[in-house]
Amino acid sequence: MKKDLFLVKPGTKIKLEDFDPSYTGKFNSREEAAAKLEKDVARLRKYQDILYAGNTYALLIVFQAMDAAGKDGTIKHVMSGVNPQGTQVFSFKAPSVEELDHDFLWRFSKALPERGRIGIFNRSYYEDVLVVRVHPEILKAGQLPQECLKGIWKTRFEQINNFERHLVQNGIHVLKFYLNVSKEEQKRRFLARIETPEKNWKFSLGDANERGYWDDYMNAYEDAFRSTSTKWAPWYVIPADNKWFTHAAVADLIIAKLKSLKLDYPTISEEHRRELLTAKETLENE
Repeated sequence: MKKDLFLVKPGTKIKLEDFDPSYTGKFNSREEAAAKLEKDVARLRKYQDILYAGNTYALLIVFQAMDAAGKDGTIKHVMSGVNPQGTQVFSFKAPSVEELDHDFLWRFSKALPERGRIGIFNRSYYEDVLVVRVHPEILKAGQLPQECLKGIWKTRFEQINNFERHLVQNGIHVLKFYLNVSKEEQKRRFLARIETPEKNWKFSLGDANERGYWDDYMNAYEDAFRSTSTKWAPWYVIPADNKWFTHAAVADLIIAKLKSLKLDYPTISEEHRRELLTAKETLENE
C-alpha cells in the first residue's frame, strides 16, 4: 500500500476535499481487504511482542475524526490480535474541573504509553485546536489569562509540535490518523444508529447539530494538519467511507512504523545464558 498517498507532507497546505473518502486502492472487494487485515493482525501481534520484550520504545497512535467515522471500530479490528498487557486505549471526553485547572496537555501526558507498549488515544489533545476552535466559548471554561489568548492557535500548534518532538526524542514514537469520512456517509451512519435499537446509545441530538459546523471543522482540521504534520509525528488522512479499507490501511501503516524501528528481542548476557543452562539441568534432573 502506498503510504505517501495518505501522508500530509510536512510544510504543505492541503484541502481535505482533495482526499477521496471512498478510495479503496488496489482492493477489488471487502474480502481482499479482510484477508490482508488478517495477515497484518498476525504481524502486528509479533511486532508488539518484540516491542514489549525490548522495553525500549513505545508507540503512541492518535485517532481523530468527525463523529461516526469509525474510530472505535478501527481500534477494535486492527488491535484485535494484540496482547492486552502491551496495549493501552484512552478515550478522552470533555475535561473535568481538575483537568481544566491544568494546561491543556496535562491530562494527556498522564496517559502516555510506557516503554514497550502501544498507547492509543481515541481523540486527543488535538481537540483543543479543533472543537475548541469551532466553539471558542469553551475557552472561557479554561480561565486562561487574557494575555494567553492572543494568537492562541498558533501557540498551541507550536506547543503540540514541541510536545511530540519531546516524546519522539525520548523513544515514544507518534502516528496520527484522521479518518476521513464524507458528510454524506456520516449522515447514512447517523440514520442507521437511529433506526437500529442496539445502536441508539451511540447517537445524540448534539451529534446531528454538530453537522451544522462541518465547514468550520474542515477548516480547523486543515489548519491543524498544515501546522502539525511533521517529520517526527506525521498525519495520515485515511479514507473512511468504507470501513474495511480503513482498517486495512491503518494496520498497514502501524506495521510499517514498527518495522522501521528495527525491533528485536533482547540479547541475553553470557551469565544469563549459563543460568538458563543450570536451570535446565536442574529441571531435567528432578
